[in-house]
Amino acid sequence: MAGSQWELPPELCCRPMAFVALTGLDVVYNAVHRAIWDAFCANRRADRVPISFKVLPGDHEYPKCRTKRTSYEWYIPKGILKTGWMNKHLNLVPALVVLFYELDWDDPQWKEKQSECATKVEIVRTSLQGRNTKVAVVLIQKKTPLPPGEDLVASERAAALCNACDLSGKSLFVLPHTDHLVGYIIRLENAFYEHAQTYYYTEIRRVKSHKEFLNKTTHQLLFVRHQFKIAFFSELKQDTQNALKYYRTAYSLVHELRAHETNMLEIKTMAGFINYKICRLCFQHNTPLDAIAQFRKHIDLCKKKIGSAELAFEHTAWMSKQFQSFGELFDEAIKLGLTAIQTQNPGFYYQQAACYCQDRKLLAQQLCQAGVSCPTPDPLDTPTGGLDFYGQRPWRQGHQSIDPPDPEKEKMGILALQIKEGDVPHSELIIALLSNAVAQFKKYKCPRMKSHLMVQMGEEYYHAKDYTKALKLLDYVMCDYRTERWWGLLTSILTTALRCAYLMANVKDYITYCMELLGRASVLKEEQKSRIEKNLLKVLMNELPDAEPECDSRCTSAAAALWSDRMALSGSNEFSIEVQDYVPFIQCKARFLSPSFHVDQPIQLQVFLKADCPHPVRFNKLAVTLSNQEYNQWCVVESSDQDSMCLSPGATKYYNFSFVAKTEDVGKKIEMTGIELMLGSDAARCVFLSWRGAGGDAASTHEALQASRSSRRRGRGATARPEQNWDSLTIQHSTMIISRVPKISVQLSHEPPALNNEMYRIKLTVQSQEEGVARDVRLTAGLKPGQDANLSQTTHVTLSSSKVCDDTDPALLPDIPLGDLNPGDKVEQCVHVRCVSTGPRVFLFHVAYSIDTSVEGRQINCKCHKDETVTIETVVPFEVSVKFVSTKFEPLDRVAVDIPFLLMTDLLSSSPWPLLLTSSSLQLVSMMTSTPQPQSQLEQVVLQAGECASECFSLRCPPVANSNNTVATGQYLISWRRQASSPDSPLVQTTVTLPHVVLETVPLYVHADLPSFGRVRESLPVRYHIENRTALVQEVEMAVEPSDAFMFSGLKQVRLRILPGSEQQMLYNYYPLMAGYQTLPQLNISLPRCPATNTHTLRRFLPQRIFVKPQGRQLDDASIAAA
Repeated sequence: MAGSQWELPPELCCRPMAFVALTGLDVVYNAVHRAIWDAFCANRRADRVPISFKVLPGDHEYPKCRTKRTSYEWYIPKGILKTGWMNKHLNLVPALVVLFYELDWDDPQWKEKQSECATKVEIVRTSLQGRNTKVAVVLIQKKTPLPPGEDLVASERAAALCNACDLSGKSLFVLPHTDHLVGYIIRLENAFYEHAQTYYYTEIRRVKSHKEFLNKTTHQLLFVRHQFKIAFFSELKQDTQNALKYYRTAYSLVHELRAHETNMLEIKTMAGFINYKICRLCFQHNTPLDAIAQFRKHIDLCKKKIGSAELAFEHTAWMSKQFQSFGELFDEAIKLGLTAIQTQNPGFYYQQAACYCQDRKLLAQQLCQAGVSCPTPDPLDTPTGGLDFYGQRPWRQGHQSIDPPDPEKEKMGILALQIKEGDVPHSELIIALLSNAVAQFKKYKCPRMKSHLMVQMGEEYYHAKDYTKALKLLDYVMCDYRTERWWGLLTSILTTALRCAYLMANVKDYITYCMELLGRASVLKEEQKSRIEKNLLKVLMNELPDAEPECDSRCTSAAAALWSDRMALSGSNEFSIEVQDYVPFIQCKARFLSPSFHVDQPIQLQVFLKADCPHPVRFNKLAVTLSNQEYNQWCVVESSDQDSMCLSPGATKYYNFSFVAKTEDVGKKIEMTGIELMLGSDAARCVFLSWRGAGGDAASTHEALQASRSSRRRGRGATARPEQNWDSLTIQHSTMIISRVPKISVQLSHEPPALNNEMYRIKLTVQSQEEGVARDVRLTAGLKPGQDANLSQTTHVTLSSSKVCDDTDPALLPDIPLGDLNPGDKVEQCVHVRCVSTGPRVFLFHVAYSIDTSVEGRQINCKCHKDETVTIETVVPFEVSVKFVSTKFEPLDRVAVDIPFLLMTDLLSSSPWPLLLTSSSLQLVSMMTSTPQPQSQLEQVVLQAGECASECFSLRCPPVANSNNTVATGQYLISWRRQASSPDSPLVQTTVTLPHVVLETVPLYVHADLPSFGRVRESLPVRYHIENRTALVQEVEMAVEPSDAFMFSGLKQVRLRILPGSEQQMLYNYYPLMAGYQTLPQLNISLPRCPATNTHTLRRFLPQRIFVKPQGRQLDDASIAAA
C-alpha cells in the first residue's frame, strides 16, 4: 500500500529472534573466519536455535543506555512506544557479544595474547556501558582439544584467561577449526542461546520492576508500553505463550486510555500493532478461531474511532490495512498447513480491505481540495525525518493534551495530509486488494464471489482510465451473468463497458455493447434504449455518436477526437460480430421444415427474425450458410424492397428458402453452419451479425425450456402463429437427404419354419407401381448383415433349385439382375436357403432400381430401393434315437464278440409339415450285418407331425485285432424331403453318427433251438448248442434246475469236455404242465477253467420263457350238432 504511514513496520512483522553480535572475525581477508561465519549463517535449518547473528567490529559503538530513572513521580510520558525501540532490540542492542580470538593453549606468546584478549574484552564492555548484555570469548584453535580433565595446561590457562577477562567459566569457549566445524558451531549456538535467554529474562524483570513506581492517573501510557515490551522480550526469548498473555494485557490497557481527537490515531496505531501480534501468535499456536475472534473484537472496538472528521479517510485507510494484514496472516498460516473453507478464507478479508479502500477513495474525493498548494514550511516534515512515537502527528509530537497547542498549525497539518492523500493512487490500491481476493476465491471455488470482485476490478480500471484492462475483465464476467440470467447486473456491467468502448473509440466493441443493451436482457428504460439506438445508427452511418452520460468531460473531448480519427479511416468500415454468445437486440432462429427430405422433394427452410429495440431497424442482406457450400446461393435474400427488409419492434418476420438436393447427397446430412445479417451499407459502415448453426443466443435455450413448460401446463391447444409465440419456435439445424420413396411392391412367399439342412424356398414377387420405367432392377437377398458371425458361416443362399448348397455358397447374394420393369409389370425370383444350424435368422431382400423424375422443372435420376426383412426360424426335421438290444430285445450295455445283436432306430418327426422318407441305410465301420444288403424299412414312408418311424438291423461284431474294447459303429443315413415339394427337388441327407459300443469276449456261447410255443401235456423238444470260443479245451458242468411248470427228460447233470472251436449239443424234452407264459427250467453252466465267467453271463443268451397253449379237445359229431 502506498504511503509508509499505514504500512506495518518490518520489525513488527518479522519473527523476533535473539540478537547475538560476533566480533573479532575478519570475514573478508581471513579464510578461517569466513568459514566460521558461513557455518553460522548459511543453510540454517528449522531445527537450529532461532538466533540472529551479525559480525561487528570490536570497537563498535552500541546505542547508549539512558540513565535509569529512580522515580516516575513528576514524569509525564510523551507517547506509548518509540518508533526505534523494536528495531533497537532486534538489530542494535545484542543479548550477547561474542569475541573470537585465535589462541592455542600451547601458544609460545601466551602471556601477550592473554593480555591482548583481555583488552579487547574490556573494549567491548566499555561500549556496552550500562547494558545487561552478556560477553563471551571463543578461542579459535588449530588442534582438537583433549577431553576435559586430561589437559592440565589447558585447564590452568583457561582459568587464568577467565580471571584476566573477568569472565565466568561458562563464557569461555574453544572452537577447533577442523573437519567437524559445523558440529562445533551448532554446540556453540546452543550455548549462545542459553546466554541470550538469560539476558532477555533479566530485561523482562527490569521492566516489571518499574510497575511499582507507576500510577494510573498520569502513567496510563506507560502501562501499555511496559506490557508491550515484556511481551516483545518474551518473543525474543521464544516464550510465545507468555508473550501472547502480555500482548492481550497490553491490548486491554490500550483501549482503557482516554481517547480524543489528538491521540486517537496513536491509540489505533498501537491497537493495530498489538492486534497483529496477537493474531500472528494465535495462528502460530494453531488456534485460528482465537485469531479470528480477536480480529473481530479488534474491528468492533475500533471501527467507530474515526477521529477528526476532516481526516476521515485516514480511518478507512487504517481499517483497510487491518483487514489486509489479517488476510496476509491468514494466507501465510494456510501455506504452513492450516486448512481453510469456502466460508472462511483470506479472500473475505482482502475483499473487506478493498471496500474500506473504496470508502477511502470516496472520502478523499470529498475532503481533499484539488489545486491547493502545500503550506510552507511543510507541517509533515520533522527534524529527524521521522516520528519519535508511533501514531503521532509530525507537527505536535509528544503532545498528549486534549486540545492542540497551535490551532493554526493543526489546520495546516490537516491540509497537508489532505493534499498528500490526493496524490495517492487509490484505484491501484483497490485493484491490488481485489486481485488478491479474486485469487483466494478462485482457490476455494467461489465463482460468484470471484465474478463479483472482478466486476469491481473492472470498474476500478475504468476509474483509473485503463479501459483496455477494464473491458478484458468485464467481458470475462459477462459470460457468467448471461448464463445465470442476472439481467440487472449484466445491464450495469454493459453500461460500464459501453463507456469504456466509447472513451477508447473502439467501434466494434461499441456496436456489440449497444446491440446487447438494446436487447431483451437489458433492463434500461425506453428513453435510454432510444438514445443508444440513435447512437448505433450514427455509427452505422459513419457519424460521431453522442457522448455517454456520466463520463468525465475531459475524457469525452479526447474520445471525440479519437472517434473523428476512426471516421476518417476508410479501411475499417466493415465488421463481423459473433452474437451467438450474447443477447443481441435482433433475435434469429432457423429451421428446416422437416428432419428429412426425399431427394425428389425441394428442401425448405425458414429463418425467423425479431427485433427487440424501441424503433424499427433495417437490414440489407440475410444469408444462410450450409455444410454443402453449393446450396448457399439459394439461401440469400438482399435488399430490393425496403419494406421486406425492415424489422418492427416486437414483431416476428420470417423468410422462406428452398432448393433441390443433389442425388449424390442421398444419405448425407445437411446442416446450417451459420446465419449472417448485414446492418448498415457498403457506402458508410456495414456490420455483419453472425449466428453459428441455426441461430439462438445466450438466453434462447432457457426461454424455450420455459415456453415448453408453460405449454404443458396450459395443455395442447391450437397451434399458435410464429408471431404470437416466439419462444416456442424450435430450432432444426440439420436435415437428412433420404432416397426417393419407392413405388414398387415386394411380396415374399414361403412356408416357415425352415428345416435344418433343407433347401428352403422363398419366392419373391416384385411389381412396379411407377409411372415410368424402373431401370436396372437388382436384388440383394440373403442373411441380413450385422447378426451373429456364426450365422453367416452356417447359412448358404443360392438361386439354383437343382442342387444342395455347400460351404462355398455365400450367406448373401448381392446385385442379382432382374432387368427393367415397365409400369404395372411384375417379376418373380426364387431364392433357396440352406440353414445348417437351428435358431432364428433375419433375411434381407433389397430391391434397388433407378428412375428418371422431375423436381421443380429439373430432371434428376433417382436411385430408389425397398427393403423387406423376414425372420425365419430353423428347426430340426426329426429326432433320431438309437439303441442296441439283444436278440431277446433286452437292452445291451456291452456287445459280445461274434454274437448277433439288434440295432433299433426311432425317428420322431418334429416338423409341422409332412416329411417323405425316401431311403435309409447304414454305413458300418467295424460291424457286419446278418444280411448282405439289408433293405430300408422306411422307404417312401410319410411322417406326419408327431409321428414316429422305427427300423431294426441285425448286426454282429467280428473279433478286432487291437486290444481296444470300445469300437465305432458307423453312421445312419436318412434321405428325405418335404412331401409337398416337387419330385425333382434335391433330397436332403441327414447323417446320424451311431454310438460306440463296448465289446466283451465270452469263452462259451450257448444258444437254444426250440419251437415258438408249446402245448400243455405235449412234448416240447429243446436243443442246446454249446460252442467253445477259446483256444483251450473247456470243461463244462451243466445242470438243469427243476420247475413247477415243466417236467423234462434228459441229463439233469452232466460234465463235458469241448475242444477249441467245437460245438456240443444237448437235447431235452420238456413236458409243459400249465398254460400261459411260463419260465423254462433254468440251465446252470459253470466253467472250472474260467472262474470269471458265471452262470448268469452265459444264461443271458438263452430264452427264459415260452408261451404254452392249453390242451386241445377232439371235436366229435355230437358236439358239432350241439353247436
